[in-house]
Amino acid sequence: MTARTGEVRPFEPPPAARESLQGHYAGFASRFAAFAVDLVVLTAIFLLVLAAINFAASVLTGNSVHFNRANTWVVVAYAVWAFIYFAHFWGLNGKTPGGGLFGVQVVTNDGDDVSGRRAIGRTLAFPLSFLILCLGFLGILLGDQRRALHDVIAGTTVIYCWDARAARLRMLSRPRYSTPHAPPESHSLPGSSSQADPPADLD
Repeated sequence: MTARTGEVRPFEPPPAARESLQGHYAGFASRFAAFAVDLVVLTAIFLLVLAAINFAASVLTGNSVHFNRANTWVVVAYAVWAFIYFAHFWGLNGKTPGGGLFGVQVVTNDGDDVSGRRAIGRTLAFPLSFLILCLGFLGILLGDQRRALHDVIAGTTVIYCWDARAARLRMLSRPRYSTPHAPPESHSLPGSSSQADPPADLD
């Protein structure tokens, strides 16, 4: 059905944007992007805390504290902070800031919320997936339920909690319609009528 001249057809996103992925198992790309965002966030917070400690030490003692990766306690502190970060958010609602951004959530195999104990177990098992050339992540690519090694150990899985992919596609495919202009009105010349005068009766 074609639209009339001057009318704006209602916006209809493409089929890929209308398809809902909510509740489906999350893919590797979404999970990797969420993890990358979380890594940036937790590292930025950690560096800000170190900068604050350095500033406080320079004000109170007059000596600055230099941090580098060779300091064992800095590495240990970063590992502890990363553990707290993931365990807290996974136990809170199954979503880290990165997961919330890309619409992925950690749930149990039955689809229930992750408990605090299960979140701690998943966080402890998480580094195991990086061992032996990251083979623990192959389950996300090859498994039916897209479960990594730490998901199998903790009894969890990752799903889309909202359709982030379709939302992005709808935003990218949204057309920019301009307001239709009204057709120009016909104006009569001064002194003339809009309709033709009826012919005069002849006597």
